[in-house]
Formats: sequence, structure tokens, C-alpha cells
Amino acid sequence: MAGVVVPKRQDTKKFFENLSGAGKSIAVLTSGGDAQGMNAAVRAVVRMGIYVGAKVYFIHEGYQGMVDGGANIEEATWESVSSMLQVGGTVIGSARCKEFRGREGRLKAAHNLVQNGITNLCVIGGDGSLTGANLFREEWSGLLEELIQQGLIDKEAAATNSELHIVGMVGSIDNDFCGTDMTIGTDSALHRIIEVVDAIMTTAQSHQRTFVLEVMGRHCGYLALVSALACGADWVFIPEMPPEDGWEADMCQKLSENRADKKRLNIIIVAEGAIDSHNKAITPDYIKECCKGFDTRVTILGHVQRGGTPSAFDRILASRMGVEAVLALLEASTNTPACVVSLVGNQAVRLPLMECVQMTQEVQKAMDEKKFEEAVRLRGRSFENNLRTYRLLSCRKTDSELPNSSFNVAVVNVGAPAAGMNAAVRSAVRVGITEGHKMFAVSDGFEGFYKGQIKEIKWGDVGGWTGQGGSLLGTKRTLPGKYLDKIAEQIKIHNINAILVIGGFEAYMGLLELSSARNQYTEFCVPMVMVPATVSNNIPGSDLSIGSDTALNAITDTCDRIKQSASGTKRRVFIIETMGGYCGYLATVGGLAAGADAVYIYEEPFDIRDLQANVEHLLEKMKTSIQRGLVLRNENSNENFTTDFIYQLYTEEGRGTFDCRKNILGHMQQGGAPSPFDRNFGTKVAAKAVQWITRTLKDSYKEGKVFANSEDTACLLGMRRRAMVFQPVAQIRDETDFVHRIPKDQWWLKLRPLMKILAKYKTSFDVSDSGQLEHVTRVRPKDSSA
Repeated sequence: MAGVVVPKRQDTKKFFENLSGAGKSIAVLTSGGDAQGMNAAVRAVVRMGIYVGAKVYFIHEGYQGMVDGGANIEEATWESVSSMLQVGGTVIGSARCKEFRGREGRLKAAHNLVQNGITNLCVIGGDGSLTGANLFREEWSGLLEELIQQGLIDKEAAATNSELHIVGMVGSIDNDFCGTDMTIGTDSALHRIIEVVDAIMTTAQSHQRTFVLEVMGRHCGYLALVSALACGADWVFIPEMPPEDGWEADMCQKLSENRADKKRLNIIIVAEGAIDSHNKAITPDYIKECCKGFDTRVTILGHVQRGGTPSAFDRILASRMGVEAVLALLEASTNTPACVVSLVGNQAVRLPLMECVQMTQEVQKAMDEKKFEEAVRLRGRSFENNLRTYRLLSCRKTDSELPNSSFNVAVVNVGAPAAGMNAAVRSAVRVGITEGHKMFAVSDGFEGFYKGQIKEIKWGDVGGWTGQGGSLLGTKRTLPGKYLDKIAEQIKIHNINAILVIGGFEAYMGLLELSSARNQYTEFCVPMVMVPATVSNNIPGSDLSIGSDTALNAITDTCDRIKQSASGTKRRVFIIETMGGYCGYLATVGGLAAGADAVYIYEEPFDIRDLQANVEHLLEKMKTSIQRGLVLRNENSNENFTTDFIYQLYTEEGRGTFDCRKNILGHMQQGGAPSPFDRNFGTKVAAKAVQWITRTLKDSYKEGKVFANSEDTACLLGMRRRAMVFQPVAQIRDETDFVHRIPKDQWWLKLRPLMKILAKYKTSFDVSDSGQLEHVTRVRPKDSSA
């Protein structure tokens, strides 16, 4: 797969205040197919560019606007990108441009850039757009020579604009670009698909129908594959995995088996570029023909997938990439190759543009040569993991085909409910059964455990669980400490050999209590693993938790509506309280996604002077054309500066200039159907956790029984920067602030300066993680385990 080689980082901190954009001009353009989140990227480039003292220009209508020049190249202001964050598509326009493909067109474009003194170009588009930008850069000196010969520019202008620096951001809903885990627009497109699938499921269930859905993806099956994972589809067709001959009969047999299992509907997802093993297109109509004996309907989603408002994930991704792109342009030198800003794991990285483009082209070459395994490998880690998980969950075996492990594995939900918990339970149960284990569901957390609310759970029992919010198993905050003897007794009665805990901070503390009691109770000497699931995202050992993305989308959607209401009345500031306990993740990242003016959190102490400065900032803002404000406050950010206090302070201080309203979002952040990200994340981490359980059970099975009492047999599975890692809970203890129920070190605090910059505050920004150009390789990174 396409991995990323990371150079060793120096420990010295680097701040972007040392980077100045004075005297520089940056132009931003969107090209090729539009994607939700492009506007967030444009906004971030414009505001970061202006912030560092550069001139920033819009190039309207993509490369066509660069070739035509004139009014298409327009200087941007801070206010000109206001209200763009929540708008889908691209407000500066995009167009396919034949003229730019010819040298004559590129000569015109170069002339227009020189006339405006633009030597830094930020291109948001797909691999075709980025390849065109790189060619333009390579030809730049030759184009300037030609312009001098034609008398269109003088030598002085050529000398002043002698270097063209290019940074790319990938905007494509297909997620078909190598070197990045996610492209701008992919998550929003998945939202549109899942919204449709969820709606179709209710009508399909009513009539016992089979639905064939065609999603976009002419050359890449990412959307089809992930939406199939996220909705538990019965069958998926993607270009990278052509079905074997005779698939028609196999598919019908599987549909029949599912119906025999009392399943009332079937969902088949097909990518528009799906092919069979003979390179023949597989169309929805042909699939419908094959489904004889089933009441089958076809739905083609089409451009619905490109439309609508961008998801919270895409806004944050695009904002992070936009800021990183400006930093890359400021740091570019004569020898710096054109780079693309990518996302690997949870980290923004810079990669040489042409290395990524070449890898992307190699995928298509491998598919043309029918080397499909090679194509999947080249697609990258994210695609490979999704395909592996889908295969694991889709191949239901008969009892005779299953390995007989004779192990019993219990699954329990602990803490507050979080959207995506049910997807994790479904995945764990089905992967466990596939591995030959007997799976047991524990109702109502550790309370249900000690009361003996434990029963076997079968494959069919978890059908349709992926799209359900909350916790169908039931969950409680009760800790096991007081009931250790009763829980040990239940483990003995049901012969439980391993425990999977899915939950929040109580789940983490519960696992610590159980593993600490191993010396006292041998029943707890079994493999235990925790998967973080909480809207607060406050679990040490993991950058992300199941449920937090759904909560972020709920916050972002509400803020969008509130901002819209303010645009009618003008001069209004909204104070919004979010959940999270003492953890400011939801408030901070929600504020970044919604375009907040200020965010108050516990982790960053504030006093009355800070509140006064924020009010003054908003008073200045009301003098511009942006006459509304948005302030987020984490529920436990300060015991004295309550939401009511802040509301009253802003009301009094803003009297005569703006009025205030307050909203407490409350439990709506915990409810609702899980987002595609949470469904997919929950499915993958739970599958990985059960596979770890299988390995650990085999390693700890001696003399006819399981005995596991080492630290590395009680683990938390979390995302750390770029990898999923199993970490012994005993070792994470030191990373935890137990009083405030938060990790001592939280990665997202680095996003706070970014949020402040985009809201026009002067701040210090640590860019130690930036500025390192990395390389795409084909080295497979080792799977991280404990």
C-alpha cells in the first residue's frame, strides 16, 4: 500500500509568527468536479493568507478564469468569505478548461498571473487539476521567456515573478487520490448516501423489497464500499473487486438465506464503475434482472451525492488543509517541489504532488491489467482496511464451516449512550461468530453483568443495528468496583473467556478496576479490551471516540440554523452551551466547524479580561458587513462564568450594538442516527478488537483453560495520530486526569489557535508538526499491537 515515510522531527518548537506573507500574493482556485467542503478550504486559505500579511486573490471558474483573466481574478477580503463555511459546492465556481491543456492557454494564464503579481497558487481539485498545475509550474520560466519575446511583459516583471509555487488540496467526493486517507467532500457524500439508504430501508421493510442503489465512483469504489459497511448492505459491487464468474447465483442464494433468516429487506450497492472479471460493466438494471423472485427496485443517486451542506468532518478537514497550504506556500523555496496537503490517520502532512499523482495513475494501470489485489494495495491503508472489514463481515459461514474455538466472549456497553455503539456491537458479534466464538450480550452495563443479564447473541440478532442510535444492549454508568464478587460469579456461571467493553470514561475506569482485581479473583484473568465510545471524546489513549462525530454534526447543524436566523435579524450574538463534561473537544472542534467567534473551555483558563476582549472583538465585527456572532461554551468550562453569566455580560456590554440569545443543546448531541464516520469507525475498531481477543485467547490458553494476567491482556484500542494501537490500560493511567475525567495531553488543543486565527484573533500558533515534506512509499506499515 501507499505508506508515508516520516522524517525524524526536531524537538524545537516552531511558531508561524516567524513566517511573513508581506509582499506575497496567493491565488486560490477550485477546479474539476465540485465537492462539499471546497468553500471551507477557500475560506481558510483567504483568511490565513490575509492574517500573515499576504494579498489573496480568488480565481473564479477554475483554470478557465485563469486563462480569461480580467474580472475572474479578484482580490479577496476577510468579509468576502463570510457565510461560506456551511455552503456546499464551490462559490468561486469551477469549470473544465480545454484551453489550459494547450500551451497557448497556459501562456495566457501566466500573463494574467504576472499582471496581478501572483506567484503562489493554491489549487483545490482532483488529480487532473493538480497534474495541470504541476505542468504549469514546470513550464513557468519558459512561459515567462515567451511573454518577454512577445513584448507582453518586461524583464523586470519576469525577474519579480521568476518562481511559481504550487500547493494542492484534493477536493473529490470519490476519495480516489493516493497519499491521503480522506479527500475533501468524501464524508459529506457518504452523509447523502446514508441519508438515502436510511430512508429507503423503511419503505423496503414495509414491502419486503430488494433495493439496488447506484452510487458515484467511476474508477474508485470507496463510496460504495464504505456506504455498504455503514448500512450493512447484503452485497456490494466495486471496480477494485470484480465478482467471480457465477456471482449472479451466489448473490441470489445469499438474498434468499437472508430472507429465510426473517430479514424483510435487502440492500445491494453498486459503484457506477463496477465491472465483472471480464471487464464487462455491472449495471443496476442487470442486477435487477438477476434478482428473479425478488420484488426489486433500482435507485440511482446521481448528483445528490455532490450536493448539500458539508459535514463537520469535511469543514474541519478543509480548514486544517487550507491553513497548512498557506504555511507550505510561505515556506516554499526554489527547490521545493509542488506538494499536496494530505490527511494520514489524524494528521495533516505534505507530500510531493507528482508522487501522489503517479501512484493514483498506477492504480488505474493495475486495474486495466486486471491486477486487482495490487490496485487495492495501491489505494492505500484506509481503503484496504475497509475492504478487509467488509469481507470479514459479509462472509457468513454455516456452522460446519466455522472454526470451533469453544471460547465464550462477552460484549458490554458502559457509560452514556453514543451513536455508533450498535454498529460496534454488530461488528463484534459477527466477527466473533466468524472466528468460531460463542458471543454473549450483557444488558445494562456492569449493573446487568452482576445481575446476570447475560444471554447468547446470534448473527441474525444484530441485523439492521448499524443505523440505530443509542445503545440497543442498554448501558449504565455503574462501575464494577462494588460488585466484583458478583461479576466474578457470573463470569464463572457463563464460562466467559474474554470481555469486550464498548463505552466512555466509566468503561475505562471499569476495565482498570477489573484488571486491578486479578490478584483477588482469577475469573478476571481473561483477555479484556475496551473500544472508546463517548460523545465527549475524553478517553486517554485515543484521539477519537465512537459517537463524537455524530455529536459534532448535531452541533454544527444547529449552529448553521442559528446563524441563518441571525442573518435575518442582524446584530445578534448567540451563546451556545455544548456537552463534554470537562473536555472541550466538542466545543472547540464544533466551533471550528461552525465558524465560532469564541469558544470557552476548561482546558484553556479564561478570566473577565478575556471575556471583555471577546465582547470588544464582536463590537468591532458588528461595524463590518458580518453582523452576527457565535460563541460556544463547554458545560464545565468555569464554575463561576456560567452560560447565564456570559449571556448577561454580553447582553449588557453589547447594549445598543447587538442583542444576545442563548441555547443549551443538551441531550440532542447524544441522540440521532450515527454519522457514516461513526458507523464505519465503530465497525472497524470492534472487528479489530475481536481479532485481538482471538489472538490473545490462543496465546493464553494453557492446560485446558484461559489464564491472562499480564498488563498487555487488558488493553484499550485507540487511534494514536496515524495508527490504531492496543495499549495496556495500566500504562495509560499516568496519562489521565481522573478528577476531571480527561486525558492530560489532548491533540485537538492544537486546533484552537487555528480557530482563533479564522475568527480574526491575533494568537500564537505552534507549527512544529508542519513543514516536513514526506514521501509516498510502497512500504507496508506494520499493524500496531500492544
